[in-house]
Parts: sequence; C-alpha cells; structure tokens
Amino acid sequence: MNEVNELLIALGENIQLKPDQWSIEHMYSSGNKKWIANILPEQLLKRTVKNAIESLITLCECNEFYTTFPDNIETPNYGDKWGTLANYIEINNRAIAEMYGNQTKNGILSSIKILPAIPPSAKSWANCIILSQIFPNIYGDGYNKGPFEENSIYGIKLNANYSGNIIDYDIQDKISAEKQFKAFNLLANLHGLKTGFRTVISADQIKIASSTENDINFQWTNPEHQELFINEHVRLINTGFEAIFIDSAKHIGGYEMENYTGVGALPEYEQMQYIIHEIRKRSGNTHLSFAGEKSTGDFARYENLGLTTGTAFIEPDSYEEVKCWSEKLKYNKIYTPGVEVSNDNDEGGRSYESRLNRINSVLFGYEYPSDKLPSFMQMEDIFPLRYDTSTHHLMMTNPSYSINNTPESHWENLFTKEDGRVYNSKVAELFVHALNL
Repeated sequence: MNEVNELLIALGENIQLKPDQWSIEHMYSSGNKKWIANILPEQLLKRTVKNAIESLITLCECNEFYTTFPDNIETPNYGDKWGTLANYIEINNRAIAEMYGNQTKNGILSSIKILPAIPPSAKSWANCIILSQIFPNIYGDGYNKGPFEENSIYGIKLNANYSGNIIDYDIQDKISAEKQFKAFNLLANLHGLKTGFRTVISADQIKIASSTENDINFQWTNPEHQELFINEHVRLINTGFEAIFIDSAKHIGGYEMENYTGVGALPEYEQMQYIIHEIRKRSGNTHLSFAGEKSTGDFARYENLGLTTGTAFIEPDSYEEVKCWSEKLKYNKIYTPGVEVSNDNDEGGRSYESRLNRINSVLFGYEYPSDKLPSFMQMEDIFPLRYDTSTHHLMMTNPSYSINNTPESHWENLFTKEDGRVYNSKVAELFVHALNL
C-alpha cells in the first residue's frame, strides 16, 4: 500500500476518492496545469487531509480521475540539472501547523493541505517547495510562545527524529515519520512539484541529542558528528525530497566572514565538498539540487563546491537586469545564481506591487524559457502575512495568533484578508501566462 493511502487510514479515513467540486470552483489553469487561487489560506487549512488529496487528484494533469491514490507517482522529470532553472518556494510549515493552546503540531498535514494552491511546474522548468522546518528546533520544539519570545528554526537538533511541530506523532504507531514525509512528497509530485528542505551548518546552531547525557554540542572537527549530519540528510532524501537549501552557505570555508551572521564554526571548503558528494552518493540520487544562501559572486567557487544555485546576486526589481543576466548565464547549467523575490530574512513592509513586479521579473526575465534563471520566493509572496509579522519574524519566533486556542482561529489571523485574496489572484495570473512557456 502506498504511503498516501496509509496516511488516510491512519487518520481514520477510507481510501476511496471522489472529485472535489470546491477545487473546480476555485481552479486556475494554464493548459493542463491546474491549481487553486483567489482564496484565503484558511480556506485550505480548515479542510481535511482527505479533502486536500481529493483536490490534488481533481487538479491532476492525468487524463483520468483516480478513485484511489495511484501507486506509481514519479517526480516531474526536468533532467539532472533541473535545479538551475527552478523556482524555489519556501513554505514555513511550522507557522501553518495546528496550534492548540501552547502546542504546535502536525505541520506536515498543513503542508499537504496548502499544496493545491501552489502553482505546478511549467513546461520548461520546475517549481520546488522548500519546507522551513524538518528537524526539532533546540528551544521550545512542539510549543508556541509569545510573539517576541525566541523560538528559532535556525537552531536544530540531530539524532532526535523529526520536529514535534511537523510530524503527527499521534498516529506514528500507524504511519512513521518517514512515511508521512513520503506521503507529502508523493502528493507534491502528483501536483507537478519538486520538494526540498532547509538545513543549517553553523556549528553552534546544531545540537546532538543523547539518551545518556545532556545534548552534545556539534563540532565539524568531530568525524562522528560529520557522519551523523550526512546520514540524517540522506535519510530525508530517501523519503523523496530532491533539494536542500543550505543556510549560510556563502561563508563555507571561512569565506567573507565579515558578513557572517550565523553562530559557530562552519565546515571547511573541502569538507563541504565531501558532504555534498556523499549525500548524492549515498542516496543514489544524481539529480539533487543544493541551493546556497548568498552563495553568488564567485561562481566557480560554488560550482566546485557542488552547489546547484545560490541566492541574492541579481537585482529583482529590474526586469531588464534579470533578462540581461539570463543572457549572460544561459550556458551555466551546472551552477547558476538565482534571483530573489524575497528571502527568509524578509522583515516585511514591501508593497504588493513590488512583490508582483519581482515575480514578473523572475518568471519572464529571459529571451527563451531555456535561459530562465532560478528564483527564490517565500510563502508570503503567494499568501501575504498579517501586517504585524513577517517571514523572518516567523522564522525566529513561533506565536499563535489564535484568539480561542484553536488552530482554525490561528489560520484565520495569520494571513491578510480580502486584499490578500486579490493579491493571490494577481500572482495566479502571472503564473497562468508563465506555465505554458
């Protein structure tokens, strides 16, 4: 039995599926590509996981409706170098998780629910979802705190399974954490998406859980710690993820440390070459994409490191500059720098018009689709957040915006209202024109 059906059974549902009329009523399309737009995220998040699966089946490019989830779902095939053209869209799966009082849980189920509203990949390039949190965060995992109490996603714990914010541990006796990730990845692939996750490499932002003593401080000079880091990431890749976004990648090997804002030592250059090589080798996956934060400028340095793309090199507000760089870099198909709509350090305040202009630049700033540069977006670029928070704030803290200790209230208040719906429809219109290219 495939993992999607296992998930349905674990949630107390049957595996028989039927067309979803609500999805048809809210559908946008570009040729055979279909997704939901002109909606508020709460409308998706309040639905059941089964509703979401039926929505994805209803929106599928396939020529028939599957009454049960099919067994043979493959990742969209854009070749081994797909990552040099892709749009990477980071979803903060902790922020959209279920919040009951001070508990945070089941972020992977919320991520499944929001998939129907992510535009699928185009004819010529992939859209790739990056999940913000996979591993437990060091302080307060499984709990939300006040809006100004630190609860950072940037501090992670290895050798401790996966985050209580993300995995549904209430059903782990019926479906394991790895199978829950596998179900998410199968559903994303069905929808025409690739998937990945964020990781950190600053040593003082990583702990190793121990059953016999206090958490151990991570050290890159310890071969056992390096081996654990590699194996934890290979284990995730083996659930179907195909991309890893590496925080602070620019500074690997002590490069330009005057601008380094992480905490603790970073791996040496040759060491990180080995780590990336081993993740590819041990997973048997030749087409993994490694995206580095700020890893642009010295293209050869990052290509030789084993990265596929990097952020923050090209001015996103200028369509002409993006198009110019796409022409200059059109033959760079091993490593290609990307364009940001926004990043995880975004403090908010950017107008809808500016965001739409940037999305227009990254989706259309080229002469031919084969020349397209990769791009990086955040959840807020598709679903605007409430005005008193921001992408970075939700990476550093984990507040509940519920007024009655229910997840439904949190979802209602996390995002903007009618203006956000209108913005979401305008984003969809841009993708309508892009996905057939």
